[in-house]
Amino acid sequence: MGKMSELEGVYWIWLRDLKRFWRSTSRLIGSFAMPILFLVIFGAGFNFVRIGSVNYTTFLFPGIVAMSLLFTSLNSGISVIWDREFGFMKEILVSPILRISIFIGKSLGGVSTAIIQGVIILLLSFFIGIHISLTSFLIALPIMVLISLGMVGLGLIIASFVETFEGFGLIMNFINFPLFFTSGAIFPLDQAPTWLKAISYVNPVTYGVDALRQVLIGISSLSFFTDILVVIVFTFATILIGNLAFNRQK
Repeated sequence: MGKMSELEGVYWIWLRDLKRFWRSTSRLIGSFAMPILFLVIFGAGFNFVRIGSVNYTTFLFPGIVAMSLLFTSLNSGISVIWDREFGFMKEILVSPILRISIFIGKSLGGVSTAIIQGVIILLLSFFIGIHISLTSFLIALPIMVLISLGMVGLGLIIASFVETFEGFGLIMNFINFPLFFTSGAIFPLDQAPTWLKAISYVNPVTYGVDALRQVLIGISSLSFFTDILVVIVFTFATILIGNLAFNRQK
């Protein structure tokens, strides 16, 4: 097939996943209801705490944006299991388009849904008194794309080896919250105990959270260059491994 046919294949796979996301009301609501709940409860409960020059709600906000990206991106891998379960995956695997095109289409679908959720959370800043400039918003978007792409790659890796919805859900429960809670999303890393810092520094989400926090509210624990470098390396690694894992499917 020609280049245009491969691009069309990517487009239709992306569009199918995006439409399925929009039509699943429970998934749409659930994917950003939990981040909002965390923001409201933690923000209200600890808003008397000040971290640097900001209150706790402002400090927490970038972490909640990252939480939305993390959960939505990782869970996008379930679309692979869904397609495999109902026979659609077999149809596209035997189609003339390359498997890397299928993988790209799936990845873009997961990234798109994650960015939609992340932007919804970002827009909440105007309603809770957090002032984010247009420049910060625009700089945050490519960082959000990188975070989402890396997590989508991880989700597709897991989905390539897991056969059932139950198995995928169980693994997600053991991955989502540990990645979130050790990322520094809800506490400043420089005040964490040494053992927790050690765990946080091997967690790739930590660097995405820190980059978003620096861009959105001007607070960080690490250098921006280090944050972006780690996120790029992690994203590249998961996409590469994810593609290899995806190609093993029959």
